[in-house]
Amino acid sequence: MMQSFSLWMTTPSCWHCCVSSCGAQDMAISELPKTAQSCAAARACFAAEQPELMILDINLPDGDGFSLFRALRAKADVPALFLSARDADADRLFGLGLGADDYLTKPFLMQELLLRVQHILQRAYRAELSRTKPAPLQLGERCVDLNDAIVTLPEGKTLALTATELALLRKLAENRGHIVTYDALCAAVWGADYYGCENSLGVHIRHLREKLEAEPGAPQFLRTVRGIGYKLTKGEEA
Repeated sequence: MMQSFSLWMTTPSCWHCCVSSCGAQDMAISELPKTAQSCAAARACFAAEQPELMILDINLPDGDGFSLFRALRAKADVPALFLSARDADADRLFGLGLGADDYLTKPFLMQELLLRVQHILQRAYRAELSRTKPAPLQLGERCVDLNDAIVTLPEGKTLALTATELALLRKLAENRGHIVTYDALCAAVWGADYYGCENSLGVHIRHLREKLEAEPGAPQFLRTVRGIGYKLTKGEEA
């Protein structure tokens, strides 16, 4: 199991779907992110419980995210990501210049936000994560490093997994030997608003098999359970 992290964000209430998606992913976040809809509320939340990561909007009703960031960073060196509709280069450079770890403009892809959050957590808490680094996934003569998204072939050649392939494989590996439904896999990759992505799932599974299986057309490990989902078999089932 990965190290768990707490996260909170300063966002309008209409962003609750974003919060839910962050919590729904296996992104090493311990619980649903807390929200603060003003600078005052954010300061109170920070004083009550220091998070491991902050996602800060810039346009807040009682101030701005830049000033809030400076105030909170003066208290503790907590990683932060700015999330804002202000997409001017000057704003982005100013935010990064203050010391923020990342700056993402709206509109954005949910998966991109989740990946950026994951990368910030990995960079900032590398030591903690290394103590709980997932064991290599052995699939016959192929070995998968789920931490670095690398598949090592028998002859030593390596293949890189895409972010989507990695998210799918992690979900399947966590439930190895059990069926993972189409809905569960789509939610793990694209979040709660995955509708319309079902057709893409089959394409990504096919590409994943090309990297994991010696004979992708007759898979031994990544099996289809027709009408339900997919299953990553254990060694004795293969």
